[in-house]
Amino acid sequence: MLAFSGKLWAQTANPSPSEQETLKPVVVTATRIGASPFATPASVDVVAGEAMRNSLPQINLSESLGSVPGLLIQNRQNYAQDLQIAIRGFGARATFGIRGIRLYVDGIPATMPDGQGQSSNIDITSIERVEILRGPFSALYGNSSGGVIQVFTEHGSGTPVVTPDVTFGSYDSRRHAIKGAGASGKIDYVMSASRFTTDGYREHSATSKNLLNGKFGIQLSDDRRLTLVVNSVDLKAQDPLGLDRNQFRTDPRNVALVAEQFNTRKTVQQSQGGLVYEHRINRDNDVRLMTYYGQRETQQFQAIPPAPQADPRHAGGVIALTRDYGGIDARWTSRLQFIGQPLTIVGGLAWDTLDEQRQGYENFIDVNGVRELGVQGRLRRDEDNTVRNIDPYLQASWKFAERWTLDAGVRHSSVRFSSDDNYIVGVNGDDSGTARYRKTLPVAALRYQAAQDISFYATVGRGFETPTLNEISYRSDGLPGLNFSLQASVNTSVELGAKARHERGSLTAAVFQSRTEDEIVSAGSSGGRASFRNAGRTLRNGLELALDGEVARNWRMQAAYTYLDATYRDGFAGIPADNRIPGIARHMAFASLGWAPPKGWRAGAEWHCLDSMYVNDSNTEAAPGYCSFSIHTGYVLQQDRWSVDAFARLDNLFDRQYAGSAIINESNGRYFEPAPGRNWSAGMRAAYRF
Repeated sequence: MLAFSGKLWAQTANPSPSEQETLKPVVVTATRIGASPFATPASVDVVAGEAMRNSLPQINLSESLGSVPGLLIQNRQNYAQDLQIAIRGFGARATFGIRGIRLYVDGIPATMPDGQGQSSNIDITSIERVEILRGPFSALYGNSSGGVIQVFTEHGSGTPVVTPDVTFGSYDSRRHAIKGAGASGKIDYVMSASRFTTDGYREHSATSKNLLNGKFGIQLSDDRRLTLVVNSVDLKAQDPLGLDRNQFRTDPRNVALVAEQFNTRKTVQQSQGGLVYEHRINRDNDVRLMTYYGQRETQQFQAIPPAPQADPRHAGGVIALTRDYGGIDARWTSRLQFIGQPLTIVGGLAWDTLDEQRQGYENFIDVNGVRELGVQGRLRRDEDNTVRNIDPYLQASWKFAERWTLDAGVRHSSVRFSSDDNYIVGVNGDDSGTARYRKTLPVAALRYQAAQDISFYATVGRGFETPTLNEISYRSDGLPGLNFSLQASVNTSVELGAKARHERGSLTAAVFQSRTEDEIVSAGSSGGRASFRNAGRTLRNGLELALDGEVARNWRMQAAYTYLDATYRDGFAGIPADNRIPGIARHMAFASLGWAPPKGWRAGAEWHCLDSMYVNDSNTEAAPGYCSFSIHTGYVLQQDRWSVDAFARLDNLFDRQYAGSAIINESNGRYFEPAPGRNWSAGMRAAYRF
């Protein structure tokens, strides 16, 4: 019996029975122990990189991860604000960027020590697989780990292969990419580059993005390996802002008037690199050392009118950030025997640092009595912010009986924020300050394998989440300085799960509950500027189901369902207890059916359905529920050294109008970010092996 994830196997080109025998078992690294998805006592899914490229434009992770239960990933159609990602409701409050969950690319955090993450540097062109970990085990990744998404780049092997790739689509969307991979002697390599441009579905939403990604491996000896990973992104995006309900219903492609007045936009330039050293000391002991460093520059023009900026304590309408970040992760793995039974122990230390230079400027200038909007004006904020974390962790997995396995772990997370205010002008005094958050995070899991292909598990753990630098950057009372009164939220989660597998696929089920204290919620969002506060206790109860399998030769089906009931247990700031947490849908479903022989014609259909969800704490406004249907077809040709894969697809086939995402607690009522109507994409990928 193969130990595989249905999603990884099912979404690649369907192998013949003889080919199935040669497939390598899939080992997930999300829990650091290294086990098959079936043997992991947690909710974990693996999606293959090839599945993320087949019949898809390869622009956003939201195209291919919608089949994962418990994961809500939405395309805002606004590249100035990134994707909206939540796992079991964690991260739903994010009005921009990604919070509440941890992202990693080849082991390098795409989530900073403060918990703020971004996905703009992920290049689908060269992804090998994506692992999505949900539930209590996520706490072993420290701060803001309501869930974990790990992206892994392919390994180069064999003779060189060059793969050009082109995609076109609605709204003058274009993507050009090229990938080269191979190996020579003890060196292997993968390099990819892509450029994406679009006019955008909405007015004032044009975007251009350039991506570079590389992975280079050196086999120093039979037991030692060194890997270098490099990554760079250059993004320029207009920001159309959200729409109110009337605008959303009558003219969803429109843009907020103030967005055009102030030419709201964002630019990002980021480069990073990392080294991973792996050494198998002997049969029972391994060591892994990872270090990384990166730089990120961001400039954002907001739609804040000049009048509020007349307050001498106002920070202005332009944000300019320069960030230097880096860190290390050192890990030792030992495979031992305890009372005659196998015991695996993992111990490590993670240290991460973020140095930020934050300036604020007015978003207007006056020249000879004429006011020009949407340009950088006078300096209004200048500070140096730092965040440091140091987290020792220890894990163990003990198979103490033939059918029973006990997993346990603990991580002590310590995060320190500090700010040095360099803008001390008139009544705008010195707003420097520090804050420290510490928490010990234990996790335990018990797994019982009832039969060769059926297992059950129970997991419990505690996690915590600090406010991010962006969340403490503005105070709800309008005063300057960082909002150090924000407390870290602490959650206790329990999960019960069952897994079944067979030679044609897999079935998983999980029920869970998370109780959170001092939940961090939005206190309001206006003109791209958001402030936050603590809201007391919250409760999340949920159910996840997933089915993945081959229904007939070359025919595969996937289905997933999520139920999530998320409520406030305490009232706060006029919000009554038992109100639903905004940004979280109670029901979410996905289904797909595909016919994909190794060669020739292919075809498939996908169905996404999302329940309505509130967009404010008072539960007076909601984004309507919707179901969206997509179809695609393609043709695979293999001849000599060439392989060609062409596709065409229609998304939102029935032209449904719905909100692709929402801006939670937007103070002006501009909650809604409309999704495109019926839209098309088509492309071709060719590979030549030398």
